Amino acid sequence: MSMIGTKGSFTCVIAATDTAAAVGSGTVDVCATPVIAAAMEAAAVAALAPHLNDDETTVGTRISLTHTAPSVVGMTLTACAEITSHTGRQYEFTVTVRDEIGVVAAGTHTRVLVNTSCFLANADARSRK
Repeated sequence: MSMIGTKGSFTCVIAATDTAAAVGSGTVDVCATPVIAAAMEAAAVAALAPHLNDDETTVGTRISLTHTAPSVVGMTLTACAEITSHTGRQYEFTVTVRDEIGVVAAGTHTRVLVNTSCFLANADARSRK
């Protein structure tokens, strides 16, 4: 079954802790670009989640985004991700993020399917080096 075209979304209300000033990515009280990136990842995760086995997850390996408009505290962000390519364990997405006014960011994201237990064992082993 082709996964191309599979979509997922993520919605959140921007809090004071989500601003550039709060997360340290700038000095203004508007939604921080790292928060936008996290919303994009969450939308991609949502697209894949229903298709994973119990001991599978996906990990983000690349994100490219253009943040084009500010969103203030209290606004609602909705990120929508769509699978555009699937090769082996790798999934490519296009993602758009909107607030009540319009598009605030767009970009691409890559996730890779992994066995959760093996991935965590490798992370643990890496931390012991």
